[in-house]
Amino acid sequence: MVTQQKAWALLSYRIPREPSTPRIAVWRQLKDLGVVQVGDGLVALPESSRNRERLQWVAARILEADGEAIVWDATTSTKRESRALADRQQVARTAEYAELLTHVLADDAPAMRTVQKWRRAWRKIDRRDYFDAPMREEVRAAIEERAEPRTTGSTTNADEGARK
Repeated sequence: MVTQQKAWALLSYRIPREPSTPRIAVWRQLKDLGVVQVGDGLVALPESSRNRERLQWVAARILEADGEAIVWDATTSTKRESRALADRQQVARTAEYAELLTHVLADDAPAMRTVQKWRRAWRKIDRRDYFDAPMREEVRAAIEERAEPRTTGSTTNADEGARK
């Protein structure tokens, strides 16, 4: 939870509706970054040189699509505003972790390929989790628990048939 005013990197942009391909690509890229939508054409990430550079790359893509884009450094006016932006970002990541946990818990005997897919999904969410959403470690632990081989106390169908 944010307890002080926080600096943010903002991207203010406008991109033409047609053709739609660049607009969709920008939207996907912003989603992958985990931005907070502040308003129409205005998104925010916690300020860092890495996040600022990421937004500058998105801005370059927007300019290539004949749009307009400016990356800003900003500080909220109050602690409450900082908390509100951080909370919005954290709620979004928590929802993503919850969805992944649902998939993890639904599969009793996952294949290694499935576990690897879950790990990739967790890392993707984690890269966007700027404020350590509450479910982060719970989901990671659930994935690792499902990845462990089940050797203790498990039986096969052949073993069960022999007992009958």
